[in-house]
Amino acid sequence: MNKYMEKAKENADKGIANHEGGPFGAVIVDKKGNIISNGNNKVIKSKDPTAHAEIVAIREACKTLNTNDLSGYILYTSCEPCPMCLSAIIWANIKEVYFGCTRKDAADIGFRDDDIYEFIKGNNDMITLKQMDRETCIETMKQYEKDNGTIY
Repeated sequence: MNKYMEKAKENADKGIANHEGGPFGAVIVDKKGNIISNGNNKVIKSKDPTAHAEIVAIREACKTLNTNDLSGYILYTSCEPCPMCLSAIIWANIKEVYFGCTRKDAADIGFRDDDIYEFIKGNNDMITLKQMDRETCIETMKQYEKDNGTIY
């Protein structure tokens, strides 16, 4: 077994044993193979629905490295990233991701990632999403652009 995937699995196992959340673990490494951060799902413990293993690992890596840009780092995760985690991975500029289980494996034990994938495709109405007050809100964006705000 790949040693980093093994560590991601150990993180998942630890999280389950500690009743912190679902069966998911992650690890972020640099190009030299040094482990920068570990993560396991902590949704239940933290009462935070965004505390997925990948996001926990990304937050820890960013804090450790004092950056919001993880370009050049590699993520190993025990399961295919959900849409939220995939978005976080993209925002963090991580370009290399290895995963163990598939999203179908997660669905088979009751996780509902597929509902989100279907929503993104426009195939369900799990939430109401409506635009309003753009005329006022766009002023903030224009001010940020005028002030040469950082684009990340």
